[in-house]
Amino acid sequence: MRTEIRALRPEDRTDWHRLWTSYLEFYQTSVPEAVCASIHARLLGSDPRDFNGLIATVDGKAMGIAHYLFHRHCWKIEEVCYLQDLYVAPEARGTGLGRALIKRVYTPADAAGAPSVYWLTQDFNHEARQLYDRVAKVTPFIRYNRVL
Repeated sequence: MRTEIRALRPEDRTDWHRLWTSYLEFYQTSVPEAVCASIHARLLGSDPRDFNGLIATVDGKAMGIAHYLFHRHCWKIEEVCYLQDLYVAPEARGTGLGRALIKRVYTPADAAGAPSVYWLTQDFNHEARQLYDRVAKVTPFIRYNRVL
């Protein structure tokens, strides 16, 4: 099994879209195609404040994605790294690909001197939380969203 994790490229659009759509379906949501196009463009952009995209392949087949960004933090001088999206196709779960994607995000975070890498997940995401509990520390924070 040959695994590669690399920066997203324009020619990855079809594979990325398939994985991105599956990720959204897992979380029981969807976004309009215009949003998908905008996100993909941001992932490929050069603005340092934009998202960075990774794609993971196993034997040449795209099996996972990760999106992360750096942002300022009111409690730190350095920017922190937010791993916003992480998805591994069901057939590749349990192979270490999720862990490898997380570790691959740590590389640019460490290079940038980010004192933390953090992410959120749904409480029902039990399978992923088994991995997260091994590679990170759960915090006591509770998230609130404005009701429109």
